[in-house]
Amino acid sequence: MWAMNLLRALLAFLLLASFAPFAAAQAQPDAQCLIPSKPGGAMDLTCKLVRKGMAGTPGVPELKLSYMPVRVGAVAWRTRVSQPRGEPNTLVAFSGGSVLNLALGKFGKAEVGDVRWVAAFGADYGMIAVRADSPYRTLGHLVAALKRDPQRVLIGMSGTVGSQDWIKMAMLARLAGIDPRKLRFVALEGGGEQFVAMQADHVQAISGDTSEALLYSGDGKVRVLAVLSERRLPGALAAVPTAREQGFDVVWPVIRGVWMGPGVPEADYRRWVAAFAHMEAKPEFARMREQAGLYPFSLTGDALAAYVKKAVVDYHRQATQFKLVRER
Repeated sequence: MWAMNLLRALLAFLLLASFAPFAAAQAQPDAQCLIPSKPGGAMDLTCKLVRKGMAGTPGVPELKLSYMPVRVGAVAWRTRVSQPRGEPNTLVAFSGGSVLNLALGKFGKAEVGDVRWVAAFGADYGMIAVRADSPYRTLGHLVAALKRDPQRVLIGMSGTVGSQDWIKMAMLARLAGIDPRKLRFVALEGGGEQFVAMQADHVQAISGDTSEALLYSGDGKVRVLAVLSERRLPGALAAVPTAREQGFDVVWPVIRGVWMGPGVPEADYRRWVAAFAHMEAKPEFARMREQAGLYPFSLTGDALAAYVKKAVVDYHRQATQFKLVRER
């Protein structure tokens, strides 16, 4: 009898041992890309590009999309930073606007090193747009109208005063001799809301990004007046002049990428950094990025962290010019 019991115990042990790796794999948390805005904007586009670009990558689970459209990304930042144990498969989308908000102190007492910067894999540029039936046919027409009466034109933007959309218009206004604080802005959540508000004539112009313009200008209802790039962009917006061409020396690049919480184990963080390096090396990803309206920009891991740290310093300097923050 004792031999039979020993045999049964041995079989049970072997069964549990063989099941353990499977159980551990099943316990692995789902992968998600957290979007700190409503669906339809550039942050949404960022995570969708990651999900598409990562598809089929060995060792990378399928990404689910989650939305947290509260306070320009501050809640997403605080939620991830405050967690004692980092989620090894949670990515959070960010943009140049997120870095600007960090520089402005909109994330509270936050520092660049509070999170783990994983990858930046594309960039787009600021742009100014109106409805296709708008009387403003050029950037000069719009700026002239604002100069005559800054209160007449409602300008839609993502975020509030001090956001990148606000600063882009403020820079244009200042070059035209207009006090930016006399302009009328409507704060909206993400690029999707901006275009919806403009089509309903709740705002007459929007300050946004080229990737958003590509999403919403294809039906002929939107006129992009200017792109805020060094030179004209290739592709669908090739016919749109730059602000520089129209006499306004304003250039505003916007990087797109993801970060992770500070408590993520080193091995998991490096696994994702390597996964993004692999994704960006694929020729088909270049096509995906172009289709998303983004242009080449590639930094991962420590190099990205160094870039963000410098950008925060530069943005803070720009913000002091508009008295949005005090000089350090």
